[in-house]
Amino acid sequence: MFVLSSQILDLCVLATVNKEDTYGYKLTQDLMESISISESTLYPVLRRLQKNNCLSTYDQPYGGRNRRYYQITPEGKRQLKEYIKNWINYKESIDEIVGGDLND
Repeated sequence: MFVLSSQILDLCVLATVNKEDTYGYKLTQDLMESISISESTLYPVLRRLQKNNCLSTYDQPYGGRNRRYYQITPEGKRQLKEYIKNWINYKESIDEIVGGDLND
């Protein structure tokens, strides 16, 4: 299994929140469909992205409690575009190294 760097985690979180505002538990479940991540890993990522003005939060009542939702900011959208560009370059570089037919 590959260890995910903080930038790749940021990319995954921003890309997911860019699709729709979401709350922590649902975000974890959505990401777990593709990568191995726990809530204890996710919440520091969310706090860092908030601190860096990439995400904002708002609360919505749910079942008698408030649920905190995360929303991407304009800075978050700018950062997401940069991460996507970097990811494409990184992936192309790895593809060049790995390359070829897996049946060899």
